[in-house]
Amino acid sequence: MNFVLPKLSYSYDSLEPFFDEKTMRIHHTKHHQTYIDNTNSALSTLQEFSHLSIEELMQNLNSIPKEKRNLLRNNGGGHINHSLFWKSLKYGTILQGSLKRKIENAFSSVDNFKKKFETTAMSRFGSGWIWLIQHNDDLKIISTANQDNPLMKLDYLYEENNTNIHLLLGLDVWEHAYYLQYQNRRLDYVQAFWNIVDWNEVSNRLC
Repeated sequence: MNFVLPKLSYSYDSLEPFFDEKTMRIHHTKHHQTYIDNTNSALSTLQEFSHLSIEELMQNLNSIPKEKRNLLRNNGGGHINHSLFWKSLKYGTILQGSLKRKIENAFSSVDNFKKKFETTAMSRFGSGWIWLIQHNDDLKIISTANQDNPLMKLDYLYEENNTNIHLLLGLDVWEHAYYLQYQNRRLDYVQAFWNIVDWNEVSNRLC
């Protein structure tokens, strides 16, 4: 299959003042599009994998020939990560219901959850992503490097078997996601994120 750039359900300027229009446009049409182009190019010579969804591809990276594995890890990872990211953004939703209860059970309070998420984001050296995942019935915050994704079977992510993982929320902490607006102020960017999380979408991802 050829992967395509997903359309956004909102305009590039609709998340201002928290995420600026110029960054959103470049991030979506340039960075994300490049990950898709590179993924499609790599798969053009791997027909036995070309029918897989992006989720299936990430879960089967270890079966990819070594000479293409890192290329697909980086670019396929960039595609799946950004696709989830765009869907997670919206003004005016409220954290409530079973998701709120699960967050409170896992982290004692919503404020503690946000503080741990922010601390994890600030602790990520260089580029990467911060995730809220559901692992079996537990909620966890983890960080991945570069365009790695929690669905990938990577030794540094889990001590236990990384099956039954569901991605709930991810935040891009590559500098291209925020530098035009926030420069080196990563924490300001992370805290601005809470104003535009689509909690309804995140809730729908619970299993």
